[in-house]
Amino acid sequence: MLKLRLSRGGTKKRPVYKVVVADSRFARDGRFIEKVGFFNPLLPKEKKERVGLEAERIKYWLGQGAQPTTRVARILGENELMPMPANGNNPNKAVPKKERNKKEEDNKEAPAAGAPKEEAPKAEAAPAEEAPKEEAPKEEAPKAEAPKAEAAPKEEAPKAEAAPAAEAPKAEAPKAEAAPAEEKK
Repeated sequence: MLKLRLSRGGTKKRPVYKVVVADSRFARDGRFIEKVGFFNPLLPKEKKERVGLEAERIKYWLGQGAQPTTRVARILGENELMPMPANGNNPNKAVPKKERNKKEEDNKEAPAAGAPKEEAPKAEAAPAEEAPKEEAPKEEAPKAEAPKAEAAPKEEAPKAEAAPAAEAPKAEAPKAEAAPAEEKK
Protein backbone atom coordinates (compact mmCIF):
# COMPACT_ATOMS: atom_id res chain seq x y z
CA MET A 1 0.00 0.00 0.00
CA LEU A 2 1.33 3.43 -0.89
CA LYS A 3 1.58 6.03 1.84
CA LEU A 4 2.23 9.75 1.90
CA ARG A 5 4.25 10.12 5.07
CA LEU A 6 7.03 12.00 6.80
CA SER A 7 10.62 10.80 6.66
CA ARG A 8 12.81 12.28 9.37
CA GLY A 9 16.09 14.00 8.65
CA GLY A 10 18.19 16.64 10.40
CA THR A 11 20.22 16.26 13.56
CA LYS A 12 19.44 15.28 17.10
CA LYS A 13 16.73 17.56 18.57
CA ARG A 14 16.61 19.50 15.25
CA PRO A 15 14.20 17.51 13.05
CA VAL A 16 13.43 18.29 9.44
CA TYR A 17 10.99 16.06 7.60
CA LYS A 18 10.60 15.13 3.94
CA VAL A 19 7.10 14.39 2.69
CA VAL A 20 7.56 11.21 0.67
CA VAL A 21 5.55 8.61 -1.20
CA ALA A 22 6.64 5.20 0.05
CA ASP A 23 5.45 1.63 0.32
CA SER A 24 4.05 1.07 3.82
CA ARG A 25 6.44 -1.88 4.28
CA PHE A 26 9.56 0.27 3.89
CA ALA A 27 11.34 1.74 6.91
CA ARG A 28 10.31 5.24 8.01
CA ASP A 29 13.59 6.87 6.99
CA GLY A 30 14.48 4.27 4.39
CA ARG A 31 13.63 3.74 0.76
CA PHE A 32 10.89 5.85 -0.82
CA ILE A 33 9.41 6.26 -4.29
CA GLU A 34 9.35 10.04 -4.57
CA LYS A 35 9.95 13.12 -2.46
CA VAL A 36 6.96 15.48 -2.77
CA GLY A 37 7.70 18.11 -0.13
CA PHE A 38 9.27 19.06 3.18
CA PHE A 39 8.17 20.12 6.66
CA ASN A 40 10.22 22.01 9.27
CA PRO A 41 8.39 21.96 12.63
CA LEU A 42 10.93 24.29 14.28
CA LEU A 43 9.81 27.31 12.26
CA PRO A 44 6.74 29.35 13.30
CA LYS A 45 3.47 28.55 11.54
CA GLU A 46 3.37 31.96 9.83
CA LYS A 47 6.60 31.42 7.84
CA LYS A 48 6.34 30.14 4.27
CA GLU A 49 9.56 28.13 4.68
CA ARG A 50 7.89 25.83 7.25
CA VAL A 51 6.13 23.69 4.61
CA GLY A 52 6.91 23.16 0.96
CA LEU A 53 4.74 20.85 -1.14
CA GLU A 54 4.58 19.87 -4.82
CA ALA A 55 0.82 20.11 -5.26
CA GLU A 56 0.63 18.47 -8.70
CA ARG A 57 2.60 15.39 -7.65
CA ILE A 58 0.67 15.02 -4.39
CA LYS A 59 -2.64 15.13 -6.28
CA TYR A 60 -1.29 12.56 -8.73
CA TRP A 61 -0.29 10.14 -5.95
CA LEU A 62 -3.58 10.65 -4.11
CA GLY A 63 -5.29 9.76 -7.40
CA GLN A 64 -3.17 6.60 -7.61
CA GLY A 65 -4.50 5.49 -4.20
CA ALA A 66 -1.74 6.66 -1.85
CA GLN A 67 -3.09 7.18 1.67
CA PRO A 68 -1.72 10.07 3.76
CA THR A 69 -0.85 9.51 7.41
CA THR A 70 -2.77 11.61 9.93
CA ARG A 71 0.04 14.15 10.27
CA VAL A 72 0.50 14.50 6.50
CA ALA A 73 -3.30 14.73 6.05
CA ARG A 74 -3.34 17.65 8.49
CA ILE A 75 -0.48 19.37 6.62
CA LEU A 76 -2.24 18.83 3.28
CA GLY A 77 -5.52 20.12 4.76
CA GLU A 78 -3.83 23.29 6.03
CA ASN A 79 -2.45 23.85 2.52
CA GLU A 80 -5.87 23.13 0.93
CA LEU A 81 -4.68 20.12 -1.09
CA MET A 82 -7.32 17.89 0.47
CA PRO A 83 -10.18 18.34 2.98
CA MET A 84 -9.15 18.75 6.62
CA PRO A 85 -9.33 15.47 8.54
CA ALA A 86 -12.13 15.26 11.10
CA ASN A 87 -9.99 13.72 13.84
CA GLY A 88 -7.65 16.65 14.28
CA ASN A 89 -7.19 18.07 17.76
CA ASN A 90 -8.03 16.11 20.91
CA PRO A 91 -8.37 18.56 23.83
CA ASN A 92 -8.96 15.69 26.29
CA LYS A 93 -5.66 13.99 25.46
CA ALA A 94 -3.89 15.44 28.53
CA VAL A 95 -6.73 14.43 30.87
CA PRO A 96 -6.30 11.02 32.55
CA LYS A 97 -8.51 8.33 31.04
CA LYS A 98 -10.53 7.71 34.22
CA GLU A 99 -11.46 11.38 34.52
CA ARG A 100 -12.28 11.51 30.80
CA ASN A 101 -14.70 8.60 31.20
CA LYS A 102 -16.36 10.30 34.18
CA LYS A 103 -16.81 13.50 32.16
CA GLU A 104 -18.34 11.55 29.28
CA GLU A 105 -20.79 9.86 31.65
CA ASP A 106 -21.61 13.19 33.26
CA ASN A 107 -22.25 14.74 29.84
CA LYS A 108 -24.63 11.91 28.97
CA GLU A 109 -26.58 12.30 32.22
CA ALA A 110 -26.39 16.10 32.45
CA PRO A 111 -28.90 16.95 29.69
CA ALA A 112 -31.45 14.51 31.12
CA ALA A 113 -31.33 15.27 34.84
CA GLY A 114 -28.42 17.50 35.83
CA ALA A 115 -25.87 17.51 38.65
CA PRO A 116 -28.10 16.28 41.53
CA LYS A 117 -28.18 12.78 40.03
CA GLU A 118 -24.38 12.60 40.15
CA GLU A 119 -24.31 13.22 43.91
CA ALA A 120 -27.22 10.93 44.72
CA PRO A 121 -25.70 7.67 43.41
CA LYS A 122 -22.42 8.39 45.22
CA ALA A 123 -24.19 8.94 48.54
CA GLU A 124 -26.69 6.12 48.03
CA ALA A 125 -24.27 3.60 46.53
CA ALA A 126 -23.81 1.66 49.77
CA PRO A 127 -27.49 1.77 50.89
CA ALA A 128 -28.64 0.79 47.41
CA GLU A 129 -26.48 -2.33 47.61
CA GLU A 130 -27.78 -3.14 51.09
CA ALA A 131 -31.43 -2.75 50.12
CA PRO A 132 -31.40 -5.58 47.55
CA LYS A 133 -29.58 -7.78 50.07
CA GLU A 134 -32.39 -7.29 52.54
CA GLU A 135 -35.08 -7.82 49.93
CA ALA A 136 -33.61 -11.00 48.52
CA PRO A 137 -33.59 -12.87 51.88
CA LYS A 138 -37.16 -11.68 52.56
CA GLU A 139 -38.24 -13.30 49.31
CA GLU A 140 -36.39 -16.50 50.22
CA ALA A 141 -37.61 -16.48 53.81
CA PRO A 142 -41.34 -17.09 53.02
CA LYS A 143 -40.35 -20.30 51.24
CA ALA A 144 -38.98 -21.68 54.50
CA GLU A 145 -41.00 -20.11 57.32
CA ALA A 146 -39.02 -21.52 60.25
CA PRO A 147 -35.64 -19.86 59.47
CA LYS A 148 -37.11 -16.32 59.26
CA ALA A 149 -35.95 -15.37 62.71
CA GLU A 150 -32.59 -17.09 62.24
CA ALA A 151 -31.90 -15.74 58.74
CA ALA A 152 -32.23 -12.05 59.61
CA PRO A 153 -29.44 -11.94 62.23
CA LYS A 154 -27.08 -13.99 60.03
CA GLU A 155 -27.60 -11.70 57.03
CA GLU A 156 -27.01 -8.47 58.95
CA ALA A 157 -23.52 -9.51 60.07
CA PRO A 158 -22.22 -10.39 56.56
CA LYS A 159 -23.48 -7.08 55.12
CA ALA A 160 -20.71 -5.25 56.91
CA GLU A 161 -18.13 -7.98 56.21
CA ALA A 162 -18.66 -9.76 52.87
CA ALA A 163 -20.01 -9.36 49.36
CA PRO A 164 -23.54 -10.40 48.29
CA ALA A 165 -22.19 -13.53 46.56
CA ALA A 166 -21.06 -14.90 49.91
CA GLU A 167 -24.47 -14.26 51.49
CA ALA A 168 -26.52 -16.21 48.95
CA PRO A 169 -25.12 -19.65 49.89
CA LYS A 170 -25.64 -18.92 53.61
CA ALA A 171 -29.31 -18.10 53.03
CA GLU A 172 -29.77 -21.26 50.92
CA ALA A 173 -28.09 -23.53 53.47
CA PRO A 174 -30.74 -23.00 56.20
CA LYS A 175 -33.46 -23.74 53.65
CA ALA A 176 -31.91 -27.07 52.80
CA GLU A 177 -31.57 -27.92 56.48
CA ALA A 178 -35.05 -26.64 57.36
CA ALA A 179 -36.87 -28.58 54.64
CA PRO A 180 -35.64 -32.04 55.72
CA ALA A 181 -36.29 -31.17 59.38
CA GLU A 182 -39.92 -30.31 58.59
CA GLU A 183 -40.34 -33.51 56.55
CA LYS A 184 -39.02 -35.65 59.44
CA LYS A 185 -41.53 -34.11 61.88
